[in-house]
Amino acid sequence: MNYLYAAEKITMGHGSTWDAIMSASPVVQLTLLSLVIMSVVCWAIVFHKRKEYRKVAESNRRFLEFFWDAASFEEVARRLRDHKDSPLCEVFESGYNELLKIVDSSQQEAKFAVSQLDNIARVMRNASDVEMNRLENRLSFLATTGATGPFIGLFGTVWGIMNAFQKIGATGSASLAVVAPGISEALVATAVGLLAAIPAVIFYNHFNNQLERVEMDFSQFQADFLNIVRRNFVVD
Repeated sequence: MNYLYAAEKITMGHGSTWDAIMSASPVVQLTLLSLVIMSVVCWAIVFHKRKEYRKVAESNRRFLEFFWDAASFEEVARRLRDHKDSPLCEVFESGYNELLKIVDSSQQEAKFAVSQLDNIARVMRNASDVEMNRLENRLSFLATTGATGPFIGLFGTVWGIMNAFQKIGATGSASLAVVAPGISEALVATAVGLLAAIPAVIFYNHFNNQLERVEMDFSQFQADFLNIVRRNFVVD
């Protein structure tokens, strides 16, 4: 009989997590639904950003190869459409357009004062900031989920424990049958909160590391561009 009773309990245990969710209070169910939605949105952002950053890394690599192989800025400018996927292309275009304005307004042919380099550096920094903001778009949702997910789950946990204590007060019994539903829904809320938050934090840090490399590429490219301008267009 003991073996039969144990087997029956194991069989009844199947689907206990789902049963806990379905029998949870509306507040806990709403909390779980919110966490699930946040998790789904986070994974959608993760897949989109992974694809986007891979494309950016590859397009930047190809643009830099083309840039250093080109004979002049004019040649690079003529073929910008071939590298429009590269954020570095936008940075180059902003610097090149500003360079043309300065050269056109210069009294000496294709030469200008070193102070004018600040204008070129400024517009290139602005272009870099625009591209960085675009690449950072939606990452804040990962950070928000990572920061708030455990606390939202904790809210569901506290609510489930409150329900368990209310049942103890109503029945006057602290048996497992009385407190188990409230405790189980509380633990499920904690688990779902962590499941939503942990991947969000991991991928947020991962994408931030990739963005730092892109930002370094921007800084290096701006420095190289300005050095070329200084050698060829600035009057000593």
